[in-house]
Amino acid sequence: MKELVETIARALVDNPDEVVVTETRKDKTLYIELHVAQGDMGKVIGKQGRIAKAIRSVVKAAAVKEDVRVIVDIV
Repeated sequence: MKELVETIARALVDNPDEVVVTETRKDKTLYIELHVAQGDMGKVIGKQGRIAKAIRSVVKAAAVKEDVRVIVDIV
């Protein structure tokens, strides 16, 4: 999951070297934090949060195979 979020985020931002993704697992829940440069926050979130919702949807769809609950936070 970490690699999926990182690949999507790097494709969206102007500074792909500043993309950092951390992954923490507790029981059957996977917490993913996405850190990007301050200037790239708008590109990752999108208008009315549409891109952020799309990223979360793709990750949740991929998590169904592993039977894991995923929470994606953009920091």
